[in-house]
Formats: sequence, structure tokens, C-alpha cells
Amino acid sequence: MNDPILTLTGITKAYNTGKPNAVTVLQGTDLTVHKGEVVALVAPSGAGKSTLLHIAGLLDTPDAGQVSIAGRDMTKLSDRKRTAVRRNDVGFIYQFHHLLPEFTALENIVLPQLANGVSDADATARAQDLLARVGIAERGDHRPGALSGGEQQRVAFCRALANKPQLLLADEPTGNLDPDTSDRVFDALMELVRGTGLAAVIATHNLDLAARMDHMVRMTAGTLETL
Repeated sequence: MNDPILTLTGITKAYNTGKPNAVTVLQGTDLTVHKGEVVALVAPSGAGKSTLLHIAGLLDTPDAGQVSIAGRDMTKLSDRKRTAVRRNDVGFIYQFHHLLPEFTALENIVLPQLANGVSDADATARAQDLLARVGIAERGDHRPGALSGGEQQRVAFCRALANKPQLLLADEPTGNLDPDTSDRVFDALMELVRGTGLAAVIATHNLDLAARMDHMVRMTAGTLETL
């Protein structure tokens, strides 16, 4: 087995809602994901899956426990170093694509690379390659408003992988699509993930899609169980 890319150990998180008692979302949660492994995270709404993904992706901090990415403890890093890890090593995909509407599909994939110091020529070449991999190379010069929902989400997949992350975190990436489009877009995502060999955690309500991943874990009462 490859070395772990993501290791969550004893993650605990609670939120103060203004009521007498804080709401505990995660209770000693553990998760390990290796390079080349795709893990399905299944959970009902409100179970804490988004919180778990945000902590894994360094967008939030746990109250207790340890987050390690590629064997490096993230827990005590400065904000600047955490930002650098998010930019270089973690890719995010959300249910809603969040593409920049004033830029073309190609430009949406080029921009995060430019921010990471990649030359315009290299960034453009990678963006074109990624769009070709998901079957929409000919749509690169279109702005998001001229793309279908499935095409927009494919562009979001490419943007998430633009900086060659080691870890991909996806929160209901096909949840806003109709069943047929969802299936086709999921196939494109899996082809991208398999082709790059990164570690991925994909949250979904769709058990059929979850069954096509390497492992399935269910979140209940703030903890994870393997299915």
C-alpha cells in the first residue's frame, strides 16, 4: 500500500450556536486515504461531512486531533503555510461550480496556475489538456454562462486539478445535476482522478456512484464507519 496522503486522527469539532450547549459535529473521527485511493463519504445532510472536508482541506481547524497531508502534520502550521498547502497540495470541488463568470472555461483553469507561479504558456497547455481529458476541449473559449451544467462542473474538475494537487476533496460534485448528466460527469471525474493517481475523498448521497469508488465510509453521529 502507498503511503497515506491524508490522515485524520481523533478529529473533534463543536460549534457554539448561542444556545447553552455547543453542538458537537465530529467526535474523535479517524480517516486515512492513500495515494491512488478514492474514498466515498456517505452521510445525510447535517451529519458533518462538509465540516470534515473543510478540516481535511485546511479551511477549518479542529478543536482536537491531528490532520496530516503527505506525512506532514498540518495542525500547528501558520496561516501562511496552511494557505500554501491548500494552493499546492489540495484541490476542491463543490456541488456548485463557483466558476468566475467573466472568464472563459480555459481562463478559469489557467488563473490558479498563474497565481502559483506557472508561466502563461505552460498553464494554458495544461488547461487545454485537462479540458480534452473531460471531453470538452472545444468549449474552452466559452464563458460559464454559455456552458451546460455538466460542462461547467467538468471545468470545475479541471480547475481543481490545475495545480497538480496530491489530495482532491469533493462535496456532492454531481448533486446539482440530473441523473444522466451526473453519471457522465462522474465518469469524467473518475477518469481524471485515476489518470493522475491522487488521493480523493468524494462526498455523495448517490450510493450507486459511491459503490464505484474504492472504499465507502458512512458518517453517523460525528464518527465514521467503513461499509
